[in-house]
Amino acid sequence: MTSTLFSGGTVVDGTLTEPRQADVLVRDGRIAEVGPSLGAEADTVVDCTGRFVTPGLFDCHVHVMFEEPSTVRMLQTPFSLPFYEAAGRLRRTLATGVTWVRDAGGADLGVAEAVRRGLIPGPRMQIAINMISQTGGHGDDWQACGAHVGLIQEHPGCPSAVVDGPVEMRKKVRELIRAGADVLKVATSGGVLSPRSNPLHGHLRDDELEALVTEASAAGLHVMAHAQATDGIKAAIRTGIRSIEHGIYLDDEAIEMMLDRGTWLVPTLLAPRAVLAQADAGIPLPDAVVAKARMVSEAHVDSVRRAIDAGVKVAMGTDSGVGAHGTNLDELAIMRDLGMSEVEAWHATTQVAAELLGVDEEHGTLEPGKVADVVVLDGSYDDLAGLGDRVRSVWLAGEPAAGPDLSGEAGRGSDAEQV
Repeated sequence: MTSTLFSGGTVVDGTLTEPRQADVLVRDGRIAEVGPSLGAEADTVVDCTGRFVTPGLFDCHVHVMFEEPSTVRMLQTPFSLPFYEAAGRLRRTLATGVTWVRDAGGADLGVAEAVRRGLIPGPRMQIAINMISQTGGHGDDWQACGAHVGLIQEHPGCPSAVVDGPVEMRKKVRELIRAGADVLKVATSGGVLSPRSNPLHGHLRDDELEALVTEASAAGLHVMAHAQATDGIKAAIRTGIRSIEHGIYLDDEAIEMMLDRGTWLVPTLLAPRAVLAQADAGIPLPDAVVAKARMVSEAHVDSVRRAIDAGVKVAMGTDSGVGAHGTNLDELAIMRDLGMSEVEAWHATTQVAAELLGVDEEHGTLEPGKVADVVVLDGSYDDLAGLGDRVRSVWLAGEPAAGPDLSGEAGRGSDAEQV
């Protein structure tokens, strides 16, 4: 029996309970006890004085197969290179304290299995494989010159996901499940980075989305929707899709629908900011992409603020890949600025996100019996500035996984069970 005691820190347990001074005792990869001055003997003692301790953190929307993409870069990238680059991105993500990600398109079963088998260090993963889209939609990479150049390259483990009509939808869902999808992703509106779609237009009709949800449900899987346009958001909610990604043009009716249905919002507030920062830095992006990013930014902030005020369930997600991996925790300060308290921002990044991914029985809070994914950070939990640089150690199922305090252990892969 192995044990670790995280001693003397402020515990942010993932619930809405006010953070408190406490110790966290881990035995055999699970939380054994949380309480003040436990004084328990342990094989390893981690001094958390002046620091705070959280459950493993979640990012519910990432893309590990690309980073700050541009058409020029994509054209110059060899097909297999992103698989090797993904290993570094997963390592960076884990080092920032994120122990669970939902890859929203790009990572295939091989990438997920490499992490699950301990071949490369990284967070626990759910994968969508590719984003289902209508012809001319956000997932259609047809360019005006007639060539297909996209963020996600089609290959045997990642089939094209452009469909039209409920019959094609049913078959595509089954193909993606066969390929190893843990979640299905669909574009119910246009988006910013796609070459020919409009973020103001809803995509796919209800009969197509109903076929998607029916097939996903039959396999025990949930559906996430890239949904920016108001009509696309409402169609996703109406047909039983579990989470709205981005939610840029939420109106009052859509917010009420989300509250009535218990639909999650994954805001990805960093994403449009990342696109505009790249444009300002001179990264070659299509004029239409930059124009769309500027168009959606103000509406995005207003929509998310109103959703938070109304009490919509918000789970943290960044769209990392659109911006730089490893900056994931910058999202928390933006959520706070739009109306969350600091505790609510941590809650959105732990328990609420675990519930969205359906893993809350084992993850998302520091409670006895839960898997001991633990993060130790410098400073105070209510200071959300520079969080990524303040992560001292990251633990997966009680085993050291990343962080400067772990010295030789930092960045080492883990054979911990992927629950």
